[in-house]
Formats: sequence, structure tokens, C-alpha cells
Amino acid sequence: MIAIIASSFILSLFIPFLYSTLKKNTGWVLALFASFLFIYFTGYINPVANGEIFNFHYSWVPSIGVSLSFLVDGLSLLFTLLITGVGALVFVYSKSYMNESSRSSRFYLHMLIFMGSMIGLVLSSNLISLFVFWELTSISSYMLIGLYHEREKARSAALQALLITAGGGLALLAGILIIGQLTGSYEFTEILTKSDLIKSHQLYFTVLILVLAGAFTKSAQFPFHFWLPGAMEAPTPVSAYLHSATMVTAGVYLLARLSPVLGQTSEWYYIVTSVGAVTMIVGAVVALMESDLKRILAYSTVSALGTLILLIGLDTTLSVKAAMVFLLVHSLYKGALFLISGSVSKETGTRDIKELGGLYKAMPFTAAAALLAALSMAGLPPLLGFISKELMYEAKLQAPDAATLITIIGVVSNIFIVAVAAILAIHVFFGKLKKTSSTPSEVPSSMLLGPLVLALGSLVIGLFPNSLAKPLISPAVSAVRAEESVIKLSLWHGFNTVLLLSIITVACGIIIYIFRNRVKHLLSLIPLNFKADQIYETGLKGLNMISLTQTKIIQNGYLSNYIQVVIITTLVLVGGTYFYLSEPSFVLTGLDIKFYQLIAALMILTGAAISIFASSRLTAIVGLGVVGYGITIIFILFGAPDLAITLFAIETLTVILFVLAIYRLPKFLYFSSKAIRFRDATLAILFGGLITVLLLGVISLPPNTILKD
Repeated sequence: MIAIIASSFILSLFIPFLYSTLKKNTGWVLALFASFLFIYFTGYINPVANGEIFNFHYSWVPSIGVSLSFLVDGLSLLFTLLITGVGALVFVYSKSYMNESSRSSRFYLHMLIFMGSMIGLVLSSNLISLFVFWELTSISSYMLIGLYHEREKARSAALQALLITAGGGLALLAGILIIGQLTGSYEFTEILTKSDLIKSHQLYFTVLILVLAGAFTKSAQFPFHFWLPGAMEAPTPVSAYLHSATMVTAGVYLLARLSPVLGQTSEWYYIVTSVGAVTMIVGAVVALMESDLKRILAYSTVSALGTLILLIGLDTTLSVKAAMVFLLVHSLYKGALFLISGSVSKETGTRDIKELGGLYKAMPFTAAAALLAALSMAGLPPLLGFISKELMYEAKLQAPDAATLITIIGVVSNIFIVAVAAILAIHVFFGKLKKTSSTPSEVPSSMLLGPLVLALGSLVIGLFPNSLAKPLISPAVSAVRAEESVIKLSLWHGFNTVLLLSIITVACGIIIYIFRNRVKHLLSLIPLNFKADQIYETGLKGLNMISLTQTKIIQNGYLSNYIQVVIITTLVLVGGTYFYLSEPSFVLTGLDIKFYQLIAALMILTGAAISIFASSRLTAIVGLGVVGYGITIIFILFGAPDLAITLFAIETLTVILFVLAIYRLPKFLYFSSKAIRFRDATLAILFGGLITVLLLGVISLPPNTILKD
């Protein structure tokens, strides 16, 4: 297993050679590689569907309980198949899309690193190794978003995504470390058996907040949602892969994986569902307000991620079932629509929907894929999106608490999503034909394959839903719920409340689409985006200002100031901790001080006094030399001749160099005031006293105690 996970990273090392040899055909090779990984993991489908779970363990840092442990169960398998399957199609698409780019080689390299990181993340059974892969996804996505780093917007968006997701990652790391301390292990299989211990502990709420911070930032939940639309500065294949089917679902995966450990509490329920509900409605409404194709898709992705988080937060078997189905649905239709937006932009030279319309004649196959994907996004039969929407409504209606409110928010969000889907399909492809900067035509077959396969996948699976219910959905739900679950999917459930809500959703969505300009005007009066990006920019500027200020104060170029900072920090942290945690008591026995030892000590003290009160640099240097030679004598007296010889040579050479360096300098004067000298003397006495206390504390302990510690 470790060879499979490492293969992406190893292959990335050869990308410069491959690209220099194969050029534009590099995309085909990487697509074959991703397809190989997809086929390899399909071999686990039947065993996992029959209840088998595969564990792989490789020792890494056993002294602190960290290992490279990997787990193949229903949840990790579903995510892995999406990562490799969508990845293969994106690589095929990139073959033509990135053909004329000067950054193609770098693009393929970072895409491979990202794919390997995501596979490692979802398969990791050790929380520390999971965090390592988690951060690798942030770093590789940073490189991909800023691929065209000559553009200021790309650099800014990449930095924004990195700071937010990495900040959440630090919170997640703190939560993981606390979990490890509470349970005595970082292995998920062992942590799962101690879930009650974590939930009953006084640090449970702290752990929950830290883990949720990591998940919410990664999956662009409110109020961290603004980084995802900004990341649309990345090339379209990056948006299709990272920001619809893989990276942004990492937070969803984390919460699904840890729900048996941290879930089933009131804190989990209300925090997770509240954040998910707010994100869901904000993303859906803002998506309607946008005019750029990729930003529309980005905000609809934010809404979809909010829906997934909400369903995980409900923490019922039905809600988890709906989440797993919607995860698959969203990856299919959103991946297709992102790729289609890139095709449209490539052929027309614009992504502004105000300048787009009537493209179905020039791009018939792309239009067909867009229509199928949009129908699934809107939740219309017989697409898989219809089944998913009905499951979501059913799960929300049966929510443990606030079911009515949750259902209303879900219906309103989906109404706007239906209107957005209509814009993406009807307005762009079947609306009035508009002139663009270039004459559009159908894209190459390599750019058609991905959208068509993903869109047709929604149709085929929608017609035969149970083809995936038992092999993929049931094991995934079982893994999340930590109990065996048998899932059945059906396209028709009869006339009921859920069907009525679906009809209302579609009808209202069409009405909003027809009157979208008036609706947009009304919505523009509401601060829906809450200026979250401006808050981020203000905070970043504030941090930079604080950094510059403290740099001017602390790192001002004066060595004496640096020494003061080190001494004060040591006094506060080391001294404060020592005296707070212990009561210093010294029992000094067996101190048989010889006369010659006392002479050496007095020699050192005399040299120090000479250096302090000297009126010339030469005298001060001589005093320091006396201190060094005195310490050399102590080394000799206590049986360390090698150290004594080394120190003697260094002291002699240092004194000579100092004398040569200062020979022509002006007369030694006291430039500091009495107050400054008093401050320096106080710090010196306190620091020397602290070191003395620490040494006395150490030598007062029995030798065997020191060895044991």
C-alpha cells in the first residue's frame, strides 16, 4: 500500500524528463497512471462490500506512537475512487487545455503531488500521518492556485488559501495532540474504542473546536468560505479537481471519519449543523449574484459543502446516507461543469455570463454535457441528483432537533441552486446567441471526454442507483456510523412530503431564474457576503504592521538588545515555570571543596570583576582571558584534559584576535547612563542567579534520579 501512495510522489520527480520528452502527450501518460490507481482500488470494492477492512501498518516514529498506518474501508475507498477517477479525467482534459501554457510541466508536477497527498490523507489511519498529508494538500494547492504567479491576483489568492487552510491545520494539529494524550494513541482504530473517554473529558469541547476549525477552513465553511472563490485564479483543471471533488471535501472526510469519536453530542449537533446551514444558504444566494462562470460554480460549491457538513452534523444513519450519495453526485456534476466552464472560456475568450449565450449550435456535445450536469445539480429525475435531493430532504425532515428550520433552509438553498443550474445550462447554451471576441467551436475530444463521462455517470447511476448502493454507499455509511448499514436507493418513492418539496424547489427555482434580474437587485441590498474577504485583508495588514513594529523594537541591529531579549525571555519562561511548578530546596551534601579549587573560583570571579570595572578595552579583554583560563584550570582539576586543552587554545587565540582588532580603536568610554548600567547589572544578577539555582537543583538530586529522567 505504501508503494501505491508513494508512486504519485515518485512519478512527480520525473515530470521534467517526461515533459521534455512527451510534451503535450504528458497528460495522456498521467491519465493512464491515475487510471491504474483507480483500477487498483476497484479491486477492494467487493471485499469491502462484504465487510472486510484492510489495515496496513509501517513503523515511522514508534517512540512517540507515530506510524504510517493506512485503512481501506468503505469511507476511504469511496473517496479514493473519486480522487483517482476524477483525476484521470482531469489529466485527459489538461492535455489540450494546458497545451499552450508555459507552466504545463510545473502544473503536472504539483497535480501529482496533490493527488498523492489526497490519497494518503483519506487512507491514513494514524492521525499524525493524516495531518502530514493534510498539510501537503495545502502546500500543493498553494502552488497550483499561484501557478501563474506573475499575476498579482493569483499570488494573493494562493497566499489567502494557504494562510486560511494552514491556520486551520495548526488548530487541527493541536486537537490531534490532545486526542493522543487523552487516549494514549494516534491510531484511529484504538481511538474509536475510547470515544466515551474523550466525550466525557473536560477537554472535549476544546478538542471539538480545534478539529472543527481545521475542517471548516479546509472545506470553506462560513466565515472562512471566501478563500474558495478567490482560488478560481487557478487554471480550470485545478478548479475542477481540487475545488469540487477533492481538496475541499477533505474537511467533510475528516468530520465523517471522526464523527463516531466526537459526534452524538449536543455540542457537535448544534455547532456543525449551524455552520453547515449558514454556509449552505450564503453560498447558494451569492452564487446567483455572480456573473463569472467559475465564481458561480465556486459559490455553489460552497453551498454544497455546507450541505455535506450539515448532513454530517445531523449524525443519523439517514443523514450520513444522504451525505455519501450527495458527495458522489456533487463530484460528478460539479467536476463536469467546471471543465465545461474552461471549454467555454477557451472558445469564447470570456467567462462572463452577460457576454455568453446560444452556444449549443457551435458546441453541441459540450452543451449536452452541461445540460445533463445542470439537471443533476437541480435535482431532476432521472438523474442521480434527484435521488440525492430526496434523501437530503428526508434526512432534514427527520433531524433530531429543529427539523422544520433545517428543512426550510435546505429548500430555500436548493431553490437558488436550481436557478443557478438553469443559468449554467439554459442561459449559456440555449439562450440568445451573443457575439464574443472569438468564434466558438466544439472543443477537442480530450476536453469532451471528462464532462461527458461525468455527466453521463449521473444519468446512468440515476437509472440504476443500486448498482452503487451495496458496493460503495453501504460500506461508506457503515464506516461513518461504526456499525453495519445496508443501503438501498430508489428513483421513485411515491407521492409524499419529500416529493412535494422537490416540486416546490424546482418550480420556485425556475421562477427565480425567469425573474433573476429583479431578484438580484433585491438581494444586492443585503450584505450577503459579509465582507469576509475585507476582514481577512484588514487582519493581514494588521499582522504585518505588528510584525514590522516588533521588528523595529526587538531586531534593531544592537547586539546588547538581542542579549537583553534572550535573558528576559529565559527569566520569564524558564524561571517562571521552575518556581511555579516546584519549590526549590537544596540539600547539598558531600561538598568537599579543596583549597586549590577555591583559588580557581576566586580567579574566575576576579577576572569577571576586572572586565566589569575596567577603564580600557585591553584591560577588559585581559579580565575575560583570566575567566577563560580559570575555567580551564577547573576542567583540569575535575579530569577533563581534552576540554581544558581546547578551551586554552580558544582563549589564547581569542585574546590575541581581540587585542589586534581593538589596538587602534578610540579610548574606552562609558557611553551608557547610570540607569542603563543599573538595568544591565540587574538583568545579569537575575540571570546568573537563575542559572545558579537551576544548577544547585540539579546537583542536589541523587545521580540515579537524573539517569532515570
